[in-house]
Amino acid sequence: MNTPINLRQAVRNLNSLPAMPVIAQKLLALKLDSEEGEKQMMLLIAQDPLISAKLIGLANSPLLGATRKIATVNDAAMLLGLKRVKSVATGIAVMSLVNKPIGRFDPQDLWLHNMGIAFAMLPVVRAMSAKNRPQDDMIFLSGMLHDIGYLALAHLDTQRSDDLHTRLVIEPDRPAIEVERELLEVTHDELGAELAKYWNLPEEIVAVIRYHHTPDAKEAAEGQPLVRIINITEKLVPSFGLREYVGNYVSPDEWTALGIDPGRGEEIAAQATEQAEQATQFASSFS
Repeated sequence: MNTPINLRQAVRNLNSLPAMPVIAQKLLALKLDSEEGEKQMMLLIAQDPLISAKLIGLANSPLLGATRKIATVNDAAMLLGLKRVKSVATGIAVMSLVNKPIGRFDPQDLWLHNMGIAFAMLPVVRAMSAKNRPQDDMIFLSGMLHDIGYLALAHLDTQRSDDLHTRLVIEPDRPAIEVERELLEVTHDELGAELAKYWNLPEEIVAVIRYHHTPDAKEAAEGQPLVRIINITEKLVPSFGLREYVGNYVSPDEWTALGIDPGRGEEIAAQATEQAEQATQFASSFS
């Protein structure tokens, strides 16, 4: 019988982690405060047929309510906004890192889940006061990448990834993070943060990935309010794509921490669910 891999050790051996796709590295490095930066981003995206097709598909989906047919990446960028295009394109590039299942881990499930959460966050953000809202690009990047730890786990130790996904099916109403703590010495939020650090992602995004299940941790401050926004959003929407039960109760204190009236909870949950359903329908069309 094979000795299980020491995940804590493996994740520190950076060569054992998947490399960030080159196009994602280039997109993240681009500054969009000049015409040259904007032009470079459009050129990069145009060279990648998968990202181009997904961005145009997204622009034409009911999510964005386009009033005319969007046929080019430039038109999609006009509708989505450049910062959002950059984040969504980066997320698509990362999600395409693995395009076939690794054991029981199906990257399509992760893509559906992350895409759904990225859009379901919007009603929560809109309910916040304008001065406290995170930047659009950070909302999308954190939503698209918050659960990449599952990808890292499947890559580092397929057997234990399989064991975990089997248990999540058997115990669907038990918090996923609790099951992970029982089975693994490093949970997906820790693994994801290590991968994000290895990829030199912004510190705010690293903190979101690391603390989105523990938003009250002192160390989560670096990623607030995004940490709490994702934590709440995952509780608001029914489970889809990835099997990851997180509970469905949002306390009045959690809403108040974002400056949102708890009385608006049901209305926001309904909007978030609708956004998530539309996003996953769009994401499914590219499976």
